[in-house]
Amino acid sequence: MTEVKADRAALRQAWVENVGKRYQIDPSSATSASSDASFRSYWRYRAGDKTYVVMDAPPDHEDVRPFLKVTALMKEAGCRVADVYETDENAGFLLLEDLGTKTYLDVLNEDNALDFMTGAVDTLIRWQLASRPGVLAPYGHQKLIEEMMLYPEWYVAKHKNKTLNEREAALLKAAFEAIAKENLRAPNVYVHRDYMPRNLMPTTSFEPAVIDYQDALYGPITYDIASLMRDAFLSWGEAFVIDITVRYWEKAKKRGLPVDPDFGAFFKAVEMMGLQRHLKVLGIFARINYRDGKPKYLADTPRFLGYVRATCRRYSELGPLLRLIDEFEETPVTYGYSY
Repeated sequence: MTEVKADRAALRQAWVENVGKRYQIDPSSATSASSDASFRSYWRYRAGDKTYVVMDAPPDHEDVRPFLKVTALMKEAGCRVADVYETDENAGFLLLEDLGTKTYLDVLNEDNALDFMTGAVDTLIRWQLASRPGVLAPYGHQKLIEEMMLYPEWYVAKHKNKTLNEREAALLKAAFEAIAKENLRAPNVYVHRDYMPRNLMPTTSFEPAVIDYQDALYGPITYDIASLMRDAFLSWGEAFVIDITVRYWEKAKKRGLPVDPDFGAFFKAVEMMGLQRHLKVLGIFARINYRDGKPKYLADTPRFLGYVRATCRRYSELGPLLRLIDEFEETPVTYGYSY
């Protein structure tokens, strides 16, 4: 693995030395800009008093073409994204505008959260309004189920070291089918699929620059607002979640987006979409640890378990799933009564 990384670094350096001449980039100035849960990495280079970012996407594991396609779609929608200056699709290198070092996670606080999150809602609506069928791959039943299956395959089996018996497997299958059925009731729009504060960057206004959108699909309108308000790295109070979701719903209705006209029904649909995502993320975080050797994401699994349990407690039809999850977590079952 070390040798592969060294070879990749040498390839990147040679590429920067070549294309960087046009931008007066100092190829010896590379510093890590960021890395993520994929095989991609990002490197910052100086060019006098200016900086650029190089995306390094090893073609054996990553494909930069979806990123370039969605970049164009985002720009067409009027969303702020990084400009792309140079591309080498075969080698997996892109020279990008440097959007800075901070994301929403670095700047959000109690005083500005409403402004920043309202800006995120406005950008999301702009992105959704540009949606057209047949442009992005569908986010359909098979994909939804495959993603939820990451939970038993990686989180339950690998992380909790549990083998499902027939009863447990049948219960999970039934729960996943019911969740997917609810998700697919929602009309389709462009879906970022990871629209959360870590992938939003502050600009001169409260509307963000958007990053990490290469996995975008055409799917349920409920998905991105669910991921925005049920974040991997911070948790909002329920009142704030409802406040921002209402603001999104009201603006979406006004702009003609196909949200359910009843907010109660819409909010439940968002919660059910969030549940699909939470189960997927639990599986992904376990997979990143056990397959890719990146353990830091496991620290955030309790947050997603909390999201799952909160949603399951709110809707009685999810009771069997909640009991099953409690079994996996070896959580004592308690019963509460109200009169």
